[in-house]
Parts: sequence; C-alpha cells; structure tokens
Amino acid sequence: MSFPASQGVSCEDVLLVCITVPDESGDGTLAFALARRLVESRLAAGVNVLAVAHSIYRWQNEVCEAEERVLLAQVAKNAFADFCAALVAQHPHITPCVLGLGVTAAHAPFVRWIAENSASSKSRA
Repeated sequence: MSFPASQGVSCEDVLLVCITVPDESGDGTLAFALARRLVESRLAAGVNVLAVAHSIYRWQNEVCEAEERVLLAQVAKNAFADFCAALVAQHPHITPCVLGLGVTAAHAPFVRWIAENSASSKSRA
C-alpha cells in the first residue's frame, strides 16, 4: 500500500528489522534492555520481544545451538544505518543477526507512526 505524496510517507520508507539476542539468563534481560535503548534513542519506533527461540546455526565451521530471543523492530528506513551501528555496538555477538525486511503493505497510520518515532540522527538534528 502506498500513500499520496501529500502524506509524505509510504511503505517503502519503513522496515521490519529481525534481530536475535542470546538469552543465557533465560528471562530476556538482555533483549528487553536492548529493545528499550533502541526505542529510547528513537532509532526504533517500537520493538517486540518474542519468547525464547532455540536457534541452530553454523559458526566458525561448527554447528551450534543456543537459546535466543527474537526482536522485531519497526524502523524508518532512513534510520537503519544508525540503528545497525547502535545495535552492533551493544550486542554481545561479533556478527549479530540484523535483517531489515522491506514492507510491501501496511496500515497507513502505523507507517506514519513508525516514520514519526524512528529517525536517523541526521534527520533529528
């Protein structure tokens, strides 16, 4: 769904960002803290912290397993670079999972809310 130019925002202006965070404590402490910092810094409009996921992945030529939390963040596309930089700086993994997924259809007021509540540091200056 796209919006008239007069509204100034479209689905192409926002991303749904999928992130995984280790959950060694079993209570999501790290995931909730990271989500809160991303929203407080206005790099994400909102972040959903999902229940524990059991992840199986290859790392340094070995198959590994870990308990993780999945985060789904609503991010303005122009904030993605700053969002990634902040996330990587605070994430315990060397190569964290951060996938910015394009939005092809959405509820217009929600897209505007994301754009209004998530922005790059340049656009906030």
